[in-house]
Amino acid sequence: MDEIAYQGVPGAFSEEAAIALRGEAALRVPVATFDEVCDAVASGRTRFGVLPIENTLAGSVQAVYDLLGRKDVRILGETTVRVSHVLVSVPGATIDGLRRVLSHPIALAQCERFFREHPAIEPVAAYNTAGAIADVVAKGSVEEAAIGSRRAAQRYGGAVLAEDVEDHRENWTRFLLVGRGDEAPSLGSGPRKTTLVFTLAHRPGSLCAALRAFSDRAIDLTRIESRPLPGRPFEYAFYADVVSAPGDPLEAALGALADAAHSLRVFGTYPCA
Repeated sequence: MDEIAYQGVPGAFSEEAAIALRGEAALRVPVATFDEVCDAVASGRTRFGVLPIENTLAGSVQAVYDLLGRKDVRILGETTVRVSHVLVSVPGATIDGLRRVLSHPIALAQCERFFREHPAIEPVAAYNTAGAIADVVAKGSVEEAAIGSRRAAQRYGGAVLAEDVEDHRENWTRFLLVGRGDEAPSLGSGPRKTTLVFTLAHRPGSLCAALRAFSDRAIDLTRIESRPLPGRPFEYAFYADVVSAPGDPLEAALGALADAAHSLRVFGTYPCA
């Protein structure tokens, strides 16, 4: 049976992504941090892991980008999960009586309008949305609530005080399926995405020259983001996604990028969600 690690507790959005990626039959292994997801995969404790990489409201999950650069894992696939947040407390609680609302910082950032409309309520960071719901229900205080999924609310017996508390209904999170470096993805016949990181010499035009590796070959660059290089002030690594079709000159493009870059690492080529 496949085992897949995810950050959080049962009911977390990451668990929903794990189910979407590997099915209900996969044995889901909850861990406390994104680091532990990667460590579980690298050590062989689990075959797979799932990591959130970006959200349509809150943007990139920077900690995961940094982890990809440090950990020995390979990207094998991706999925997107619609994030619909509910406000959960205990029976008898009301929104007017709340003093604190707990959730993961990314979830809190997705619900800024709710906190603007209720300035007396303090947002409190927690390590996980589903864990915040479990903690609030266990504590039993009518002055506390949590933001998370309806699935988690049902699992832990919480009372839903409000639905769709996110700022926008079109709230999606993209998750990556990761495995060990020797794990081969199943690419199929459709479009595939390649995720990579590269560094450049610090001179004018270097980024433009590097990206021509893709534009000259009509390969679609769908995402690029810079992250600071530890120990090298004001120097950056560039993380990118490119989408190609079977038969596209992807290998030639990567070779051209390697020639233009100071360093290049490909995290994986995998089917587009």
